[in-house]
Amino acid sequence: MTILMFILGIVVFAVGLLVSIAWHELGHLSTAKLFGIRVPQYMVGFGPTVWSRKKGETEYGIKAIPLGGYIRMIGMFPPDDQGRVSARSTSPWRGMIEDARSAAFEELRAGDETRMFYTRKPWKRIIVMFAGPFMNLILAIGLFLTVLMGFGIQQETTTVESVSPCVISQSEHRDTCKKSDPASPAAKAGVKAGDRIVSLGGVPTDDWNRLSDLIRESAGKSVPIVVDRKGEQLTLHAEIATNQVAKKDSSGAYVEGEYVKAGFLGFSPARGVVKQDFGQSVTWMGDRVGDAVDSLVSLPGKIPALWDAAFGDGPREPDSPMGIVGAARVTGEIATLDIPASQQLAMAVFVVAGFNLSLFLFNMLPLLPLDGGHIAGALWEALRRNVARVLRRPDPGPFDVARLMPVAYVVAGIFVCFTVLVLIADVVNPVKIS
Repeated sequence: MTILMFILGIVVFAVGLLVSIAWHELGHLSTAKLFGIRVPQYMVGFGPTVWSRKKGETEYGIKAIPLGGYIRMIGMFPPDDQGRVSARSTSPWRGMIEDARSAAFEELRAGDETRMFYTRKPWKRIIVMFAGPFMNLILAIGLFLTVLMGFGIQQETTTVESVSPCVISQSEHRDTCKKSDPASPAAKAGVKAGDRIVSLGGVPTDDWNRLSDLIRESAGKSVPIVVDRKGEQLTLHAEIATNQVAKKDSSGAYVEGEYVKAGFLGFSPARGVVKQDFGQSVTWMGDRVGDAVDSLVSLPGKIPALWDAAFGDGPREPDSPMGIVGAARVTGEIATLDIPASQQLAMAVFVVAGFNLSLFLFNMLPLLPLDGGHIAGALWEALRRNVARVLRRPDPGPFDVARLMPVAYVVAGIFVCFTVLVLIADVVNPVKIS
């Protein structure tokens, strides 16, 4: 049964991956057609074609290897010296193996002279290239909101898990009380495990972060505490102690190894599944985007540890870069966890949502052959054309992004090497969940 659930989890991720790829390419396709660019192909996957059907002037199909997708557009690059124009794909990996000036170019049909990608104004080309990553961002937001507002997430609640018998500085990292330790305010006030704190000092508390802040702000004060105990509301009174507690950052997360003096009540909150409202969901997603950007920036610095985890005896860190194989494995493990099926589904959707967020950020890097590289090329063209117009100089014409293909091959080579390293690490020393 465990193996079956593991396979089911992988299948869920695989379906989510295919939908994400098709959704990304649909962004490119729809905007290209909107601006009158001819698109001969729309494909999900690489390698041999499993199924295809031509509708209108575009062939739609699925290929055997579900590791990407592409659309082909006429005139992705300006003509070469012989006036030839190639049909190019939006996929960075397929673009890596297609020469920008391929001899196997697609012949222009009558009327295509005005339907080529490079002939469109820079702002239209920017929209076409941005539409793919943007679709991934939209999908990520939709999936995150579905989980946060529909299923809820595991977090600390205002329910008491356990009461500390005494006041212990959190920097001491001990659980047992000494005779010299004073009794905790919660113990003296009569707070018990299972109580749900309704308000503190007259302020309603339905959120753990808010309750924690109120306690920290009340050092040295005598405050009333209203608790719900088995359906009955009781008012208790506590003298909030001053203690050394873990420092919190702006998002409410604890800062490891840093402490501050603040109010201390003396209980541990219970964890539970809590549905978020729209405002809380937006704040949560903003924090995750910030985390994802930080991870992308710090990616080069994680390569040595990743190498050691793949080829040495180093541990695989929880925040280690993870590829499609690793993500599929994690989704499979989620399906085997001893948690409600609703939470298994929610966690699997989270993985797919995080994958789409990563696709958006990664593709926006201003490097060829990524979408962001083509966007940067269009922006540069717009800048130099506007400068020429202001200075009353001749129009320099379209910027030939194909000139940067040697750089694109180097960048793509680095990406491929990194992908292979992550793949090996995902197989021999995978990231595991608890």
